[in-house]
Amino acid sequence: MINKKITSLAGLIRQNVCPLVMVSVLTACGGSSGGDSSSDTTADTNTSTPIASNTAPVANAGNDQSVITGDTITLDASGSSDADGDSLSYSWSISSLPAGSNISLSNANSQSASFIVDVDGDYVIALVVNDGTEDSNTDTVTISSTTQSSGNTDPVSSNGAWVVNDNGEAAVVLNTNGADILVNVTDVTTTTVNDKEYTYIQTSGIPAYKVTMTQEIIDSLNSRPDANRAFITGATSASVGDVIEFGQDIGYDGNEAGCTTGAGYGYWPPGPVCPEDINAQVYLPKEPEPAVENCETGMATQGLWVNGAAVFTWSDGQSYNNQGVWQSLAPIQEVYDVDICGGHAANGTYHQHQYSSCLADLVGDTGNDHSPVYGYAADGYPIYGPWQADGVLAKSSWVARDYENVDSITGCGVAGERSCQLIDSLDPGAGTTTVASGPSTSDQVSNLTGLVQFTAVSGFYFEDYYWDSSLSGEEVLDQHNGHSDEARGYHYHVTLTEDSEGKQTPSFPFIFGPEYYGELADNSVAACGLTGGPGGPPPR
Repeated sequence: MINKKITSLAGLIRQNVCPLVMVSVLTACGGSSGGDSSSDTTADTNTSTPIASNTAPVANAGNDQSVITGDTITLDASGSSDADGDSLSYSWSISSLPAGSNISLSNANSQSASFIVDVDGDYVIALVVNDGTEDSNTDTVTISSTTQSSGNTDPVSSNGAWVVNDNGEAAVVLNTNGADILVNVTDVTTTTVNDKEYTYIQTSGIPAYKVTMTQEIIDSLNSRPDANRAFITGATSASVGDVIEFGQDIGYDGNEAGCTTGAGYGYWPPGPVCPEDINAQVYLPKEPEPAVENCETGMATQGLWVNGAAVFTWSDGQSYNNQGVWQSLAPIQEVYDVDICGGHAANGTYHQHQYSSCLADLVGDTGNDHSPVYGYAADGYPIYGPWQADGVLAKSSWVARDYENVDSITGCGVAGERSCQLIDSLDPGAGTTTVASGPSTSDQVSNLTGLVQFTAVSGFYFEDYYWDSSLSGEEVLDQHNGHSDEARGYHYHVTLTEDSEGKQTPSFPFIFGPEYYGELADNSVAACGLTGGPGGPPPR
């Protein structure tokens, strides 16, 4: 179950410091002795030097800022003051961070500190100054970060959404023949090719996910229908609270031919091989343009997530009995062939076909606003997460056919039978055509490894879907799984559905497709159509 996370940011309170004025009252006392009323009187004057009071300094952390994720932020305490003219010392600290952030402050004891914003959200930084005698009250500054600046309808042009490895971080577990693999995106620049501007991205394709194991994750792993065969001991070796690095052994009886012990073996279930450093060089157009002709999404890499891992779409290259119809949907039939972040490798390329909670955590997507950018399709248009607004999921307008109703225009005339295909999936009223029969909606079919059986209900295969043009609402997406708004222009969404109990599952077409909205450039990482080789794990 994917839980919506809610974060609450405290309001900013600035306090004015009022100096306490100490008043010293001095009294001179005189007296007489004896009974002589005419005696001489001498005034006794006592002089006392007042003790100097200290006025506490006033901290000023500067003005709140709105920035782009990936920017270097300079904090400025020069507005701080001391009424007595004393020299000040400075102490910056982190008050609160968005989920998934791992920032640290540089020069935290100087007038100007700095940090690099690493995920979307609000960073609240506190400042206290000292005049050598006492501390000031705390002042705070809020840095609000997004993946694009206000009004920017082409977020890719900022280069700010990418998770860039600027410190030489290497994969903790995986390696290439003993050599380190740099994680995430290793370079992102703007370049011009044939008078057209592109964002150029270089990446190993290896993410740096870390997962803290919860009881929910442990239970999900151990309740696999094939747990007795998928795990060496019949259950995961991980425990609640363990922090699992990407590629770390959690007890799977994995692919020994494709993964090395201590370098990926045991992180993936039976079937998938270990990912490799693909050293991908990808060009994304700065100004994406709508496609002139229809262009189907393909297999292999169809875009990049912001951490440089590959985006694959719905297909795994398989079909029922290899007939070429009743094509498999990777997010459904490979659900037990992926790691705890929802990914695996094909031909060495690590990828995800659908929503990943690890990616959501990385970009700080909590579901309390429109999702941030998760990645970019090969046509250059951004891919946002599943949320259209606070608590509102973006909605795919692709609907499963009704095979059970013999009178349904999307069925095949016999209840539960798959023997026909829609002539036009964008117009179900155009009718059907007879094709090689697939399994009925009550039949059992196995996954690629042969270890898991599924019931082939409607929605199990690609040909089970049609686009419902009658759906409406701001959250409803078009036939490409995208839409436009004023702030972001055209963009795709990763899509989920939620049942009455709050359980969320990926919904077709999962990311974008079945056709690109935009034009693929000549130097694109992808091509139109189902080319590029199989995307799923090999049979065991």
